[in-house]
Amino acid sequence: MQNNPTNLATFLYIDTAGEKAIVAISKDNVLLAIESNETTNSHASFVQVAIDKMLKQLGISLQAMDAIVVTMGPGSYTGLRVGLATAKGIAYAINKPLIGISTLVLLAIHAINHIGLVQTEKDIQIFSMIDAKRMEVFGAIYKADLSVILPEQAIVLDQGFLIKLLENGPTLCVGNGVTKTSQLYATSQLYCIEAQYDINDFMQLALEKWTNKHFENTAYSSPSYLKEFHQGPQKLLSS
Repeated sequence: MQNNPTNLATFLYIDTAGEKAIVAISKDNVLLAIESNETTNSHASFVQVAIDKMLKQLGISLQAMDAIVVTMGPGSYTGLRVGLATAKGIAYAINKPLIGISTLVLLAIHAINHIGLVQTEKDIQIFSMIDAKRMEVFGAIYKADLSVILPEQAIVLDQGFLIKLLENGPTLCVGNGVTKTSQLYATSQLYCIEAQYDINDFMQLALEKWTNKHFENTAYSSPSYLKEFHQGPQKLLSS
Protein backbone atom coordinates (compact mmCIF):
# COMPACT_ATOMS: atom_id res chain seq x y z
CA MET A 1 0.00 0.00 0.00
CA GLN A 2 1.34 3.41 -0.94
CA ASN A 3 1.53 6.05 1.74
CA ASN A 4 -0.89 8.97 1.61
CA PRO A 5 -1.89 11.59 4.19
CA THR A 6 -4.58 9.32 5.67
CA ASN A 7 -2.19 6.50 6.64
CA LEU A 8 0.67 8.61 7.99
CA ALA A 9 -0.05 7.81 11.61
CA THR A 10 1.40 5.98 14.59
CA PHE A 11 -0.87 3.51 16.39
CA LEU A 12 -0.63 1.54 19.63
CA TYR A 13 -2.61 -1.72 19.46
CA ILE A 14 -3.97 -3.63 22.45
CA ASP A 15 -5.75 -6.98 22.08
CA THR A 16 -6.59 -8.96 25.22
CA ALA A 17 -9.88 -10.41 23.95
CA GLY A 18 -8.69 -13.99 23.60
CA GLU A 19 -6.33 -16.59 24.98
CA LYS A 20 -3.41 -14.84 23.30
CA ALA A 21 -2.85 -11.16 24.03
CA ILE A 22 -0.85 -8.82 21.83
CA VAL A 23 0.36 -5.26 22.00
CA ALA A 24 1.98 -3.64 18.98
CA ILE A 25 3.03 -0.35 17.47
CA SER A 26 2.83 0.65 13.81
CA LYS A 27 3.89 3.80 11.98
CA ASP A 28 2.70 4.80 8.52
CA ASN A 29 1.05 1.36 8.19
CA VAL A 30 4.33 -0.47 8.90
CA LEU A 31 4.62 -2.72 11.96
CA LEU A 32 7.44 -1.50 14.21
CA ALA A 33 7.14 -3.78 17.25
CA ILE A 34 4.92 -6.50 18.66
CA GLU A 35 4.77 -8.42 21.95
CA SER A 36 2.51 -11.36 22.78
CA ASN A 37 1.38 -13.33 25.81
CA GLU A 38 -0.29 -16.75 25.74
CA THR A 39 -0.98 -17.09 29.47
CA THR A 40 -4.61 -15.99 29.60
CA ASN A 41 -4.84 -15.16 33.29
CA SER A 42 -1.79 -12.89 33.16
CA HIS A 43 -2.91 -10.42 30.49
CA ALA A 44 -3.36 -7.68 33.10
CA SER A 45 0.27 -7.82 34.20
CA PHE A 46 1.53 -8.29 30.64
CA VAL A 47 0.01 -5.29 28.85
CA GLN A 48 1.67 -2.31 30.51
CA VAL A 49 5.05 -4.04 30.80
CA ALA A 50 4.95 -4.91 27.09
CA ILE A 51 3.98 -1.37 26.11
CA ASP A 52 6.84 0.10 28.16
CA LYS A 53 9.27 -2.40 26.62
CA MET A 54 8.30 -1.51 23.04
CA LEU A 55 8.44 2.24 23.66
CA LYS A 56 11.90 1.89 25.17
CA GLN A 57 13.14 -0.28 22.30
CA LEU A 58 11.83 2.17 19.71
CA GLY A 59 12.94 5.26 21.58
CA ILE A 60 9.54 6.93 21.42
CA SER A 61 6.96 8.07 23.95
CA LEU A 62 3.25 7.47 24.32
CA GLN A 63 2.70 11.05 23.21
CA ALA A 64 3.97 10.01 19.76
CA MET A 65 0.88 7.84 19.25
CA ASP A 66 -1.81 9.29 17.00
CA ALA A 67 -4.45 6.82 18.23
CA ILE A 68 -4.91 3.87 20.56
CA VAL A 69 -6.47 0.81 18.91
CA VAL A 70 -8.19 -1.81 21.06
CA THR A 71 -10.34 -4.89 20.55
CA MET A 72 -13.81 -4.25 21.98
CA GLY A 73 -14.92 -7.87 21.88
CA PRO A 74 -16.57 -10.18 21.94
CA GLY A 75 -14.18 -12.42 23.83
CA SER A 76 -12.93 -13.05 27.34
CA TYR A 77 -14.89 -11.02 29.89
CA THR A 78 -11.85 -10.30 32.05
CA GLY A 79 -9.54 -9.80 29.10
CA LEU A 80 -11.81 -7.24 27.48
CA ARG A 81 -12.03 -5.25 30.69
CA VAL A 82 -8.24 -5.23 31.02
CA GLY A 83 -7.60 -4.17 27.44
CA LEU A 84 -10.21 -1.45 27.21
CA ALA A 85 -9.41 0.02 30.62
CA THR A 86 -5.74 0.29 29.64
CA ALA A 87 -6.51 1.74 26.20
CA LYS A 88 -8.98 4.28 27.57
CA GLY A 89 -6.54 5.35 30.26
CA ILE A 90 -3.77 5.95 27.74
CA ALA A 91 -6.03 7.69 25.21
CA TYR A 92 -7.36 10.01 27.91
CA ALA A 93 -3.90 10.74 29.32
CA ILE A 94 -2.40 11.73 25.96
CA ASN A 95 -5.63 13.19 24.55
CA LYS A 96 -5.65 11.01 21.43
CA PRO A 97 -8.50 9.12 19.69
CA LEU A 98 -9.58 5.64 20.72
CA ILE A 99 -10.29 3.21 17.87
CA GLY A 100 -12.45 0.23 18.79
CA ILE A 101 -12.17 -3.00 16.80
CA SER A 102 -14.60 -5.94 16.66
CA THR A 103 -12.97 -9.35 16.96
CA LEU A 104 -15.69 -10.82 14.74
CA VAL A 105 -15.04 -8.30 11.97
CA LEU A 106 -11.33 -9.10 12.30
CA LEU A 107 -12.09 -12.79 11.70
CA ALA A 108 -14.16 -11.92 8.63
CA ILE A 109 -11.38 -9.70 7.24
CA HIS A 110 -8.89 -12.51 7.79
CA ALA A 111 -11.14 -14.89 5.85
CA ILE A 112 -11.51 -12.40 2.99
CA ASN A 113 -7.74 -11.83 2.83
CA HIS A 114 -6.46 -15.37 3.33
CA ILE A 115 -9.11 -18.02 2.59
CA GLY A 116 -9.58 -18.69 -1.11
CA LEU A 117 -13.16 -19.92 -0.73
CA VAL A 118 -14.32 -16.33 -0.27
CA GLN A 119 -13.19 -15.56 -3.82
CA THR A 120 -14.16 -18.85 -5.49
CA GLU A 121 -17.59 -19.58 -3.95
CA LYS A 122 -20.33 -17.32 -5.29
CA ASP A 123 -22.46 -15.59 -2.62
CA ILE A 124 -20.61 -17.25 0.25
CA GLN A 125 -21.50 -16.15 3.77
CA ILE A 126 -18.78 -15.65 6.38
CA PHE A 127 -19.81 -16.84 9.83
CA SER A 128 -17.29 -15.42 12.31
CA MET A 129 -17.49 -17.34 15.56
CA ILE A 130 -15.75 -17.27 18.92
CA ASP A 131 -16.26 -20.14 21.35
CA ALA A 132 -18.51 -19.15 24.25
CA LYS A 133 -18.57 -22.61 25.91
CA ARG A 134 -21.12 -25.40 25.68
CA MET A 135 -22.92 -25.11 22.31
CA GLU A 136 -22.81 -21.33 22.27
CA VAL A 137 -20.69 -18.97 20.20
CA PHE A 138 -20.30 -15.25 19.92
CA GLY A 139 -21.02 -14.81 16.25
CA ALA A 140 -21.90 -12.60 13.31
CA ILE A 141 -22.51 -13.34 9.65
CA TYR A 142 -21.18 -11.22 6.80
CA LYS A 143 -21.17 -11.10 3.03
CA ALA A 144 -17.82 -11.05 1.26
CA ASP A 145 -17.97 -7.23 1.14
CA LEU A 146 -18.37 -7.17 4.96
CA SER A 147 -22.00 -6.07 4.83
CA VAL A 148 -23.89 -7.61 7.75
CA ILE A 149 -26.33 -10.48 7.34
CA LEU A 150 -26.65 -11.25 11.06
CA PRO A 151 -25.29 -8.73 13.59
CA GLU A 152 -23.05 -9.66 16.53
CA GLN A 153 -24.81 -11.72 19.17
CA ALA A 154 -24.56 -14.81 21.35
CA ILE A 155 -25.85 -17.79 19.36
CA VAL A 156 -26.78 -21.27 20.56
CA LEU A 157 -25.76 -23.60 17.76
CA ASP A 158 -28.04 -26.42 16.69
CA GLN A 159 -28.68 -28.27 13.46
CA GLY A 160 -31.84 -26.29 12.73
CA PHE A 161 -29.96 -22.99 12.90
CA LEU A 162 -27.32 -24.22 10.46
CA ILE A 163 -29.89 -25.63 8.01
CA LYS A 164 -31.73 -22.31 8.03
CA LEU A 165 -28.48 -20.44 7.53
CA LEU A 166 -27.54 -22.54 4.49
CA GLU A 167 -30.80 -21.63 2.76
CA ASN A 168 -29.12 -18.31 1.97
CA GLY A 169 -26.10 -19.95 0.35
CA PRO A 170 -22.79 -21.66 1.15
CA THR A 171 -21.26 -20.65 4.46
CA LEU A 172 -17.68 -20.39 5.68
CA CYS A 173 -17.38 -20.72 9.46
CA VAL A 174 -14.16 -19.18 10.76
CA GLY A 175 -12.79 -18.89 14.30
CA ASN A 176 -12.30 -21.13 17.31
CA GLY A 177 -15.94 -22.19 17.44
CA VAL A 178 -15.80 -24.22 14.24
CA THR A 179 -15.15 -27.63 15.81
CA LYS A 180 -18.54 -27.75 17.53
CA THR A 181 -20.15 -26.48 14.31
CA SER A 182 -18.71 -29.21 12.10
CA GLN A 183 -19.87 -31.85 14.58
CA LEU A 184 -23.48 -30.66 14.31
CA TYR A 185 -24.05 -30.83 10.60
CA ALA A 186 -22.04 -32.06 7.62
CA THR A 187 -22.72 -30.80 4.11
CA SER A 188 -20.68 -29.69 1.13
CA GLN A 189 -22.08 -26.17 1.55
CA LEU A 190 -20.73 -25.70 5.08
CA TYR A 191 -16.99 -25.01 5.37
CA CYS A 192 -15.29 -24.88 8.78
CA ILE A 193 -11.80 -23.41 9.09
CA GLU A 194 -10.27 -22.76 12.50
CA ALA A 195 -8.31 -19.64 11.57
CA GLN A 196 -7.41 -16.66 13.75
CA TYR A 197 -6.92 -13.02 12.82
CA ASP A 198 -3.45 -11.51 13.00
CA ILE A 199 -1.80 -8.12 13.40
CA ASN A 200 -2.09 -7.39 9.67
CA ASP A 201 -5.88 -7.69 9.85
CA PHE A 202 -5.80 -5.47 12.95
CA MET A 203 -3.73 -2.84 11.13
CA GLN A 204 -6.01 -2.90 8.09
CA LEU A 205 -9.19 -2.27 10.06
CA ALA A 206 -7.53 0.34 12.27
CA LEU A 207 -6.41 2.29 9.22
CA GLU A 208 -9.89 2.20 7.72
CA LYS A 209 -11.39 3.54 10.92
CA TRP A 210 -8.69 6.20 11.25
CA THR A 211 -9.26 7.34 7.66
CA ASN A 212 -13.04 7.57 8.24
CA LYS A 213 -12.62 9.09 11.72
CA HIS A 214 -14.64 6.31 13.35
CA PHE A 215 -13.57 6.81 16.94
CA GLU A 216 -14.95 5.61 20.27
CA ASN A 217 -16.17 7.85 23.05
CA THR A 218 -13.24 7.52 25.42
CA ALA A 219 -15.31 8.22 28.51
CA TYR A 220 -18.34 6.05 27.80
CA SER A 221 -17.28 3.19 25.52
CA SER A 222 -17.66 -0.31 26.95
CA PRO A 223 -16.71 -3.84 25.86
CA SER A 224 -18.98 -5.87 23.61
CA TYR A 225 -19.71 -8.77 25.96
CA LEU A 226 -22.82 -9.96 24.02
CA LYS A 227 -23.98 -12.32 26.76
CA GLU A 228 -26.85 -10.01 27.64
CA PHE A 229 -28.22 -10.59 24.12
CA HIS A 230 -28.44 -14.37 24.50
CA GLN A 231 -31.97 -15.43 23.55
CA GLY A 232 -31.29 -18.87 22.12
CA PRO A 233 -31.13 -19.52 18.37
CA GLN A 234 -31.64 -16.27 16.50
CA LYS A 235 -33.71 -15.52 13.41
CA LEU A 236 -31.60 -14.76 10.38
CA LEU A 237 -32.01 -11.43 8.67
CA SER A 238 -33.08 -11.61 5.04
CA SER A 239 -30.15 -11.21 2.71
